[in-house]
Amino acid sequence: LTNALIPPGGQKPVQLNRGIAKKIVEFCATVSIFGCLTSGPALALSKAEQLGAAKIEGGGASTLQSGRVIAITRGVNLDNTDWRGKDLKGVAFQQSVLRGCNFAGVNLFSASFFDADLSGSDFTNAKMQQVNLEMADLSNVDLSGADLTQAYMAGAVIKDLKKIENTDWSDVDMRKDQRTYLCSIAAGTNPKTGTDTRESLMCPD
Repeated sequence: LTNALIPPGGQKPVQLNRGIAKKIVEFCATVSIFGCLTSGPALALSKAEQLGAAKIEGGGASTLQSGRVIAITRGVNLDNTDWRGKDLKGVAFQQSVLRGCNFAGVNLFSASFFDADLSGSDFTNAKMQQVNLEMADLSNVDLSGADLTQAYMAGAVIKDLKKIENTDWSDVDMRKDQRTYLCSIAAGTNPKTGTDTRESLMCPD
């Protein structure tokens, strides 16, 4: 067991508290960051899940937060990965490439997609309260039925965002022009919160 974290690119190793290093190694030996077994025949992973796991191991990192390992995937290419059934609460996908990914129904509470490319991804019925979408590319993203209560949208690219039926935008921080555009296509009621989509956006009658 080593207590040095080896960054990619041959950078100088970062020394960790040995107790923390041991906990991380013990955790990762039993279960991956996203809840899939790392070894043994107990669970067969799909190609998309295997691809995601491999890319996380190759370019990701992790940190202990309140006794829970939180993944940080800054700058990682995770195109076409399938995250259904995973608990991604608080995970940071900052500046990562996540085109054509499947986040349908996933718990993304307080996750960060700062400056991430999410174009063509599926977030239908996702739990996206307090998610950070600042400067994220939401082109052709499907947000149908998602709960984005208190999300942060400043600078997000939404010009080709069209699928927002039944979304909840209550208390979302966004620019006036973003709100105007979303109001032009908003419709429906969120199935979980019962909130009218246009009302959550404070659209004019």
